[in-house]
Amino acid sequence: MADLRNYAAVTAAYWAFTLTDGALRMLVLLHFHRLGFTPLDLAFLFLLYEAMGILTNFFGGWIGARFGLRITLFAGLAIQIVALLMLSAVDPGWALALSVAYVMVAQALSGVAKDLTKMSSKSAVKLVVGEANHGVLFRWVALLTGSKNALKGVGFLLGGVLLEWIGFRPSLWSMAGMLGVVLILAVTSLRSDLGKARRVERRDLFAKSREINILSAARIFLFASRDVWFVVGVPIFLYSALGWGFDQVGAFMAAWVIGYGAVQAAAPGLLRRAGEPESGARAAMIWGAGLAIIPALIALGLHVDGSPVILIGGLLVFGVLFAINSSVHSFLIVAYSDHDKVALNVGFYYMANAVGRLGGTLLSGLVYQMAGLEACLWLSAGMVAAASGLAALLPSNRGRRSIG
Repeated sequence: MADLRNYAAVTAAYWAFTLTDGALRMLVLLHFHRLGFTPLDLAFLFLLYEAMGILTNFFGGWIGARFGLRITLFAGLAIQIVALLMLSAVDPGWALALSVAYVMVAQALSGVAKDLTKMSSKSAVKLVVGEANHGVLFRWVALLTGSKNALKGVGFLLGGVLLEWIGFRPSLWSMAGMLGVVLILAVTSLRSDLGKARRVERRDLFAKSREINILSAARIFLFASRDVWFVVGVPIFLYSALGWGFDQVGAFMAAWVIGYGAVQAAAPGLLRRAGEPESGARAAMIWGAGLAIIPALIALGLHVDGSPVILIGGLLVFGVLFAINSSVHSFLIVAYSDHDKVALNVGFYYMANAVGRLGGTLLSGLVYQMAGLEACLWLSAGMVAAASGLAALLPSNRGRRSIG
């Protein structure tokens, strides 16, 4: 019962953090685009955010297992507050190079904060559910991941609306104040060493199973396939090519992520035969192959017709299939992890996730600036195909009956 209460406290703090994380991304993207930053400049603003996620997940899982998840959660919330306040000090009169460097450092802190809080919450699921029922574990992981992404979508909308209505700096101050309250509540609510392993050694940073290594590699390509068009390409295309306002761009990105989160939460019901690691591995391969077709069809449609309806409709379909793939991957990493070392494995896995996001972020700005949105979508299709091919290497016992 104590673990359940701690898990609820960790998850509530993670939800609050996620809201500010989504809003911050939209604020930074649209505000600095308005100031004249190129798509590649905008991509650089997010590079250290993703790069620090690699280091944070690599060491954060070890720290969480060694000292408990409450420490990583508190640190994540505090660092995000510092990042928000730091960004509020940006002066539009600064030289471009100084602005880019300063914002990259602030975003790096935000990246550290995001992955510390995410690792804490995802690891806590395994500690509450335990080893007994993979079907229940799948549902809990899907619910957490889906709700997180829905709230991130609300954050996108919030960021666009705040930028339109009250401006960049007051938006950052208000979010920092909200997180300060959340941090105080978390410190007073969490008392146990949730997630602390009995014994942790330095070699545990590298000692991973074959399944976790393969799944982590697949995760790199899966999330790069989304961010290669999601981070810069589509928002800037909607604003520059279609003439949408900040709040309209924020609303669409919000709707996409909220819908994506809702499908993630519903994934266990849609995939009733994926409640065991073996059948989940097959689902990751099959649904990944289906997902790879969608960005290719969108790119072809834009080339032939150019209608925004093709882009919007295609991205909605991509969101549904991507959500199912992501949900299955998130379940598998927790299912493959030992109860005692779940924070280590989740940290390693999300390090791979950060590698994919880093590559996708850089390519989103570079490819969009050089070749346009269609090229981003073709590259996305190839990356999803690679993720599906790696998922085919996961152990899959077709003779074993699934539950869920």
